[in-house]
Amino acid sequence: MAEILTHAQIWAALDALGERYGLSASGLARKAGLDPTTFNRSKRQSADGHLRWPSTESIAKVLQATGAGLDEFMALVAAKGARPTRSSRPLIGLAQAGVGGFFDDAGFATGAGWEEIDVLADADEHSYALEISGDSMAPLYRDGDIVIVSPAAPVRRGDRVVVKTTSGEILAKELRRQTARTVELKSFNPAYPDRVLQKEEVSWIARILWASQ
Repeated sequence: MAEILTHAQIWAALDALGERYGLSASGLARKAGLDPTTFNRSKRQSADGHLRWPSTESIAKVLQATGAGLDEFMALVAAKGARPTRSSRPLIGLAQAGVGGFFDDAGFATGAGWEEIDVLADADEHSYALEISGDSMAPLYRDGDIVIVSPAAPVRRGDRVVVKTTSGEILAKELRRQTARTVELKSFNPAYPDRVLQKEEVSWIARILWASQ
C-alpha cells in the first residue's frame, strides 16, 4: 500500500530545507518572495485545529529561490522529519579549482590543498564543496555561497552542473542539452554568455546537489 504524505512530513521537509540553506522559516519565506510569516509554526494550524498545508505554489517558489531540486525536497519528505546528521567534506574555492592537482580525470576530489566543511550527511560519499566567487552564477548563487557537488550523481537536462574543460576552465552553469558531440550550457547570469562545448573539450561534468547560502 502506498504511503500517504502527511502534514507533518511536508512541514518538516520545508524546515529541513531551510536549515540546509542556512535559513529560518521566515528567512526561507522571504527568500522565496513570500510574506515572512508564511511558514511560521503559528500558521500551520488554525485556532480551531484545522491543519494548514503549504501551497504547491509556495513550495515551487522555495525550490526556485534556493536552487533546490524537486528530488532533493522529496528526499527530505521521505526522511519524515528525522534530523539529519552532519559530516565533513573537502572544500575549495571555485577560482582555485581550475588549478591542476585537485581532481582526477573523472572529477573526483584528490590530492592535497583541500580544506574541510561540515555538511548534512545525506550528501553522497563522493561529494565535495566549492565556494562560489564572483557574480557569474548570480542571482541564483552569490559570492561566498557554498555548493555541494557530486561527480557520481547522474546528470540530466536542466541540472545545475560544474564542468571542467580540457584547458582547465571551471564553469558552473545549467546543463541545457548534451549530445554525442556537444555539451550546451546555459548561464545563470544573463551578463555572461551561454556556452557550447565540443565533447572533446570537456574533462568532466559534476552535478550541483544543493547549496548552503
